[in-house]
Amino acid sequence: MTADIDHWFGQDIGASVTGDLQPVTGVDRGRQRIVRRLMTVPGTYIAHPDYGAGLPRYVGAVPDIPAIRALILEQMELEAAVAQDPAPQVAIQPVADGIAVAIRYLDAPERVPVVLAFDVDR
Repeated sequence: MTADIDHWFGQDIGASVTGDLQPVTGVDRGRQRIVRRLMTVPGTYIAHPDYGAGLPRYVGAVPDIPAIRALILEQMELEAAVAQDPAPQVAIQPVADGIAVAIRYLDAPERVPVVLAFDVDR
């Protein structure tokens, strides 16, 4: 079982009741990794300059839905938690100052369907 530190992009690191770092495993680990990848602006991680989709750059812009969908699908192919068969499904809707993203995919390690939905609006 592989674990990461429990951390949702843009939020505090998860801590246990004793104040220790909280691990995250399973489906939630994959969900956190996907959101982190999609929200990270390329060039942010010096050791990995190509990492990330940079979805926050679409905040306040007129969204090019087909281009954003293609970018998300390209990034989903790079995540080990995402099974490629069946292919992930991505739905994008414009919202005030941004986009709403909904992704359906099969978690590769757990072999369970996952729905991940979030807004990119700040």
